[in-house]
Amino acid sequence: MRVRGGKCARGVVRMMLGCAVGAALLLPGGGMAADLRSGAAVAATTGASPGMTREAGMSMVTFNLHHDREDWPERRKTILAELQRLQPDAIALQEVIQKRNVRNQAEWLANRLGYSYLFVSTDPAGAGKRYGNALLTRRPVLARGQHLLQPLGDYRTVGHLRIEVDGRPINVYATHLNERSDELGIQTRRAQVEDLLRFISSTSAGAPVVIAGDFNAMVDAGDLSELRSHYGDSYGSVHVNNDLSGVSTLNRHYFKAPSRIDHIFFQQDELLAREAKILFDQPDAGGRWASDHYGVWTRLQFAPDTAAEQRQGAAAGH
Repeated sequence: MRVRGGKCARGVVRMMLGCAVGAALLLPGGGMAADLRSGAAVAATTGASPGMTREAGMSMVTFNLHHDREDWPERRKTILAELQRLQPDAIALQEVIQKRNVRNQAEWLANRLGYSYLFVSTDPAGAGKRYGNALLTRRPVLARGQHLLQPLGDYRTVGHLRIEVDGRPINVYATHLNERSDELGIQTRRAQVEDLLRFISSTSAGAPVVIAGDFNAMVDAGDLSELRSHYGDSYGSVHVNNDLSGVSTLNRHYFKAPSRIDHIFFQQDELLAREAKILFDQPDAGGRWASDHYGVWTRLQFAPDTAAEQRQGAAAGH
């Protein structure tokens, strides 16, 4: 959504700009093992549910929660029911909020799904209100991290989990880029993409990469070109033969023009996009929408190891 992110007091944030983003990785029951990482308390956890995908790979959802607007206690029922049905391996959430009388939204969902979660915010731990991004997973967590994206004054973050899927590691990243539609917004998003790619390069450890979030830009926008040069658009890859001009992830009930700005990008030499669809694009029985955004779901498969297949074929020929 094109709204101001990281709504914390500027004075507090300026004190934090030289530090890492505050984050927490927690079990659904609320337990947390403290681990000081660049000044941020990060909790570690593992634990997985049985595999749900039909082929070796993973499924993922990205969704902008629209924080606690529009009757969150009712909206969350629809969101939870769909996520329980899908059982994605990982979930990226944007506009996650916690404040007085509103439990952290990622924590609430993780608790009911039986997932662990990572919440990343520029608001310091212990603040009365915290706002940010989150990653949820039902898979074992191998590594985690967080980063405050350049330019620092825009208060944008990226969260990172390396998870184990079918015995193999996959990196998942969640972010939410600048919302402005003018030239300053374009320049800011371009700088954020460049910093995001640097962070991925320094943390992915050679494992496949998936990047999800609200990018506030169409997939073919110039400010995302550097990202697209490295990673594929899962929805576009699956629906490559379709006219996507009318596809939107901004809720058409709130926004007049279609705009697909929520994406799940994947490393094309390591993964294949097999399925992708839009979520939460219909209101509930009472006419209530899950958010002012729709969600995106995709299923990714590990790319075949062609070198190994060639070796096996040669061995079989003898």
